[in-house]
Amino acid sequence: VNKRYPVKGLVASGDYHHVEQQLLPPEFRSHTPSYWEKRTMAPSTLLFYVGFDRTIPGLTHHNLFFDEDMEQHFNSIYIKPGWPIKPLFYVNCPSKTDPVVAPAEHENLMILIPVAPGLQDNPDIHESWFKIVLQRMEKQLGLKLSQHVLFKKAFGIQDFKKDYNSYKGNAYGLANTLRQTGGLKPSMIHKQIDNMVYAGHLTHPGPGIPPVLISGRMAADLLTNKLQMIYEQHVT
Repeated sequence: VNKRYPVKGLVASGDYHHVEQQLLPPEFRSHTPSYWEKRTMAPSTLLFYVGFDRTIPGLTHHNLFFDEDMEQHFNSIYIKPGWPIKPLFYVNCPSKTDPVVAPAEHENLMILIPVAPGLQDNPDIHESWFKIVLQRMEKQLGLKLSQHVLFKKAFGIQDFKKDYNSYKGNAYGLANTLRQTGGLKPSMIHKQIDNMVYAGHLTHPGPGIPPVLISGRMAADLLTNKLQMIYEQHVT
C-alpha cells in the first residue's frame, strides 16, 4: 500500500539507478536511461555458500585460485561479456580461524566468482559453475570433495537484482575508470529536489563497505547543511 510521509529531507541510500529511474517521476530524474546504459559497471559475482562434513587441508582463511589465464577471465567481464569458461575465483574459509562458524571436523566456505553484470543466470547455470570450481579445488588440493557437501546455496546476478535492486545485478558499483572518477560519478546532490541527497556505492566516494559508510556520513552532512540553509532563508 502506497503511503505518503512528509519529511524535511531525504537520503536515498538504495541503488542510485533504481531510485532515480524506478521510484522518481520522470520530471525529477537527473539522468537519462542512455546515461546509465553507457556506464561501465564493476563485475557482479556468483557466490556459493558451502558446508562440508570434513576438514579441507591446504586451505587457509583466504585463498585465490588463479590457476587459469587471467586475461580470458578479464575479457569475459569487460571485452566480450559472458560466463567465463575457466573462471578465476576466491575461496573464504573462516572455519580455519574461527571454530564457532562450523562444527568440529567440518568446514564452512564462501566461494566467489567475478562475472560480467547483466548476464542471464539460473539454477542450472549455478550448478554448472559450482561443479567447475569444485573440480578445480579437488585438482589443486588433491582431495575428493563432492561427496562431502552437506549444504550449498548459490547467490547470483538475479539475486542481486531481486534483493538489492542492483543495476544489472552488479556487486561493486561503477568500474573505477578515469571517466567515472571524482566529479564524473553520479552526484550526491539531487539537481531538482533541494532537500534530497544520494548515498551508496554508485556515488561518492565509491564501492566497498568502508566507502559506502563514508558516503552515508557525507550525505548526512550535505543534507544537514542544506536544511540549515533552507531554515536560515525562511527566518531572514
